[in-house]
Amino acid sequence: MLSLEEIMERLLVAMAIGMLLGIEREHRDKSAGLRTITLISMGSCMFMLVSMIIDAGNTYRIASNIVTGIGFIGAGVIFKSDKGINGITTAATIWATAAVGMAVGGGLYLAALGACALILIVLALFIRIEQWIERINKERVYTITRRYEPGILLKYETLMKSFHLKFELEKRIKLDDDIQCSWRVQGSKSNQEKLVEALLEDPAIRKFEV
Repeated sequence: MLSLEEIMERLLVAMAIGMLLGIEREHRDKSAGLRTITLISMGSCMFMLVSMIIDAGNTYRIASNIVTGIGFIGAGVIFKSDKGINGITTAATIWATAAVGMAVGGGLYLAALGACALILIVLALFIRIEQWIERINKERVYTITRRYEPGILLKYETLMKSFHLKFELEKRIKLDDDIQCSWRVQGSKSNQEKLVEALLEDPAIRKFEV
């Protein structure tokens, strides 16, 4: 059986790892910040310790319940907004933090520290890779309302092609003498901005949303 000193040592290590991960989330002003991530790491560690002390032969049962419980917490930080679904990375961080806390509780210090380092690399470095990908391959939905004329769709699709953008017509609605069209457009951020400028300068467009 583990001594009190060993239990406290593992809890302190779990707290330190949770703090490292929590500081990164707090720095980015996420809903699950320093205190939440630290408590998740310590709680997962403690559950693992309890399972080892009470029933060393069936630690997998409590471990599996930790994963289930963490799933509910992770779901609580995911929300939908006008710009899409937010909080998925924070939810994944919560899930990964619980796994690290469980590893510490099981005495796998090196594995836990290595996982912590890799998680921090993913959180700190991969966001820059995502930003780079977004710059070269951004997707937007353009909605244009203007007076209907024959060949009007071809006119704007030719304009999009001139800026080397890929597009897909999503909908077109006839509104009396007007027509409203929406395209899903994909391409580099700079080319998208050029398209926006061209559309804003078009006097025939009555309403433009992006």
